[in-house]
Amino acid sequence: MKNGTKNINLAIVGMGNCASSLIQGIYYYGQKNADGAAGLMHEVLDGYHPRDIHVTVAFDIDRRKVGKDISEAIWAKPNCTKVFHEDVPHMGINVLMGKINDGYSEHMEMFPEDRTFLPSDAPEPSKADVVRALKEGQVDVLTSYLPVGSQKATEFYAECAMEAGVAFVNNIPVFIASDPVWAKRFTDAGVPIIGDDIKSQLGATIVHRVLTDLFAKRGVPLDHTYQLNTGGNTDFLNMKNQLRLKSKKVSKTEAVQAVTAERMVDEHIHVGPSDYVAWQNDNKVAFVRMEGRLFGDVPMNLELRLSVEDSPNSAGVAIDMIRCAKVALDRGVAGPVEAPSSFFCKHPPVQFTDEEAYRNTEAFIQNR
Repeated sequence: MKNGTKNINLAIVGMGNCASSLIQGIYYYGQKNADGAAGLMHEVLDGYHPRDIHVTVAFDIDRRKVGKDISEAIWAKPNCTKVFHEDVPHMGINVLMGKINDGYSEHMEMFPEDRTFLPSDAPEPSKADVVRALKEGQVDVLTSYLPVGSQKATEFYAECAMEAGVAFVNNIPVFIASDPVWAKRFTDAGVPIIGDDIKSQLGATIVHRVLTDLFAKRGVPLDHTYQLNTGGNTDFLNMKNQLRLKSKKVSKTEAVQAVTAERMVDEHIHVGPSDYVAWQNDNKVAFVRMEGRLFGDVPMNLELRLSVEDSPNSAGVAIDMIRCAKVALDRGVAGPVEAPSSFFCKHPPVQFTDEEAYRNTEAFIQNR
């Protein structure tokens, strides 16, 4: 361990709603000692409690956040997630200017300022600048909350993580851990990575997967299915640009296809973002329909509506991913960490059923 303690020094790329929920959660659970903390796989994971996570470096590109203390930046617009823990202390750590690359979609300029990014005119960092910041912050784990479609920006920070020797957690649907070329690079660098595309605690994808697996196990052929999602946060606003959606749709669709009894024809399955509804803010509403056949080929269908606060729904999973990444770093694991990736992510290097992924992750945590 870099610091000779059980602390986890964390760097965050992107101080949006998800980062706000994550940091609120660190302090929320830091003040609790009850067993069975909601949203966490374990309150203490291989010796690490949520209170052991300390954000020592943060990057963003919005001028309302760059240069501000992290404790102020998490409340700045366009963040709109639910505030469930206001008592986040002044941290004495200012948000650094990040690398823009393709992390910002120009179509967002057409929307009101309190809904969209306002890119800072501060100088963008070089790779050397970012690596230096990670080393000076004694960072153990770098977690990415870049917008969907940020291929070049994600690759930039992945490079920085490898060069700095810190574990990388890729929360977004840009394929790094699941790309054989990048996986080998992390392995060769001796650096662990968990990814790709975080799977929320009880989100549309995990519910859709469980129901799809149920159809398969009960012998019900699944003929058609869709998942439509609406939301009003910057993630949904960013995804109005269809050109940024390719990897997102692949990630969400493959997460469902992985547990079907037989792979479905593409035209019979639709899984992906649907539309931006401003007044929903960070609330995400998912509509799932599944059409199948029972005994005697008698048709049936199932419809479900799920409403969740999007960012808190993933924050607990993020805490578990961060802790697993630090455990992998402690143990000298290099490259994709297969078990946690399959349990926590939609597009891991290897897909397992959720039950298999759960058992494998528990075995990883117990070092079995």
